Amino acid sequence: MGLSSILLLQAPPIPSLSSSTHSCCYSPSLPPPCTISKLQRRPQLFPSASPPTPGWNLSRKRCALAARAAAGGSAAEALRRILESPGIHQGPACFDALSGRLVERAGFPLCFMSGFSVSAARLGLPDVGLISYGEMADQGRQITQAVTIPVIGDGDNGYGNAMNVKRTVKGFIQAGFAGIIIEDQVSPKACGHTRGRKVVSREEAVMHIKAAIDARRESGSDIVIVARTDSRQAVSLEESLRRSRAFADAGADVLFIDALASREEMKAFCEISPLLPKMANMLEGGGKTPILNPVELEEIGFKIVSYPLSLIGVSIRAMEDALAAIKSGRVPPPGSLPSFDEIKDTLGFNDYYEEEKRYSISPSQPSYQRGTVYSPGMSSAYNTKLTTGERPEQSQRADDPSEPVVEVVTPYVYDNFSSGDRSRQSGMWSRTLRLKITGRNGLEKLDVRIPAGFLEGMAGIIPGLGGVNIMQMLEDASIEGGPESGKILLDFNDAMGDRIQVFVE
Repeated sequence: MGLSSILLLQAPPIPSLSSSTHSCCYSPSLPPPCTISKLQRRPQLFPSASPPTPGWNLSRKRCALAARAAAGGSAAEALRRILESPGIHQGPACFDALSGRLVERAGFPLCFMSGFSVSAARLGLPDVGLISYGEMADQGRQITQAVTIPVIGDGDNGYGNAMNVKRTVKGFIQAGFAGIIIEDQVSPKACGHTRGRKVVSREEAVMHIKAAIDARRESGSDIVIVARTDSRQAVSLEESLRRSRAFADAGADVLFIDALASREEMKAFCEISPLLPKMANMLEGGGKTPILNPVELEEIGFKIVSYPLSLIGVSIRAMEDALAAIKSGRVPPPGSLPSFDEIKDTLGFNDYYEEEKRYSISPSQPSYQRGTVYSPGMSSAYNTKLTTGERPEQSQRADDPSEPVVEVVTPYVYDNFSSGDRSRQSGMWSRTLRLKITGRNGLEKLDVRIPAGFLEGMAGIIPGLGGVNIMQMLEDASIEGGPESGKILLDFNDAMGDRIQVFVE
């Protein structure tokens, strides 16, 4: 199958309005593709198709990643292709790996990581600059590893000066983000639609965007730089427009003015630097920006739109309702939560079990492959067989094949394992040793008597005896007056927790 077929079948799609009720790309009039400066045009990575079914799984995810790698692509390149494609593209904001996976399963082509929501979910604290760069980068890494769609991360104000901005951008690149939003607030920053916001000077804000672009170049990355200004509320609309033009001149890839207060302001924003994509932020539940549908936003001139509070908001309400039900002595009604099977499917249990089968082994297969002397399975029943005059391969097993087998072989077989000096050992063959192995659950796993000379060879077969010189211990015991019957030569627990004891008979 060719690469184009792989991309068509396996890559997560960007559905069109006409192809799915889960549409996240609105193109009712199908306008000609716009030409975007600073962005090299590339073919679409995700063709229009129906959204992924609930069966989206690990294998499909790996195929999508493999297809992207085969095409020489990256998450940032996938995002750039989305920005170059016609229509407006919706990206709900996630806050952890699970919410990111749900965004992908719903058929959206991209998602945002919301600093507001991450601060709420990870810290239980407001978005007032309390969450750190390290916490955001770590949370982002968990999200990007759980999905195949591109993720745009909230880099806040870069967590300091221009040098901090560079570190933040490089860290977000390493975390797997396709894009990063850098804003111009002073520290500590505040949520864009709340009071108390202040911004750095326009000159410093431009330097932060240039630092972000330098960090991208130094990293050999293509991460998309989204330049955000909060000066609309902190200063004025005119200042926010001037800053957006300056960001475009500095090399930003996407422009974003937060908390625009009317349709007219939104139109004025989209008229500047018309060749660069514009981002809209639909703050659900009562922000300063009018809530418009995707068709209206596209008509104004926006290319991507974020929904920062939908997932964290409905999660809060659903958890409150569930806790109220439990406190009243009930459980949440069936319609308010998925079934256990549906939860398992969402988390990938069934996919995990299917893949696990690829690496399963027969329960009767011994763990020690050099011989069949000792198998550390957890079964309490062991079969012991003494082969006296034939080669091991000639011996016929009549035991239950489901049970692990302990086979004691003669010095003939021992010769195949040991290259030591038999003249030194010949006097030891008259002695018998008792090898006893007790499992960590207290059940006896092995209790067998064997020639003393053979035990040295067993040290190379049973890992717990590895490195133990049994013959030297016997010789030392002989020098001390001769090993007494019942004397313990060894008594220890191996790495598996089994107790291994060697007695002189």
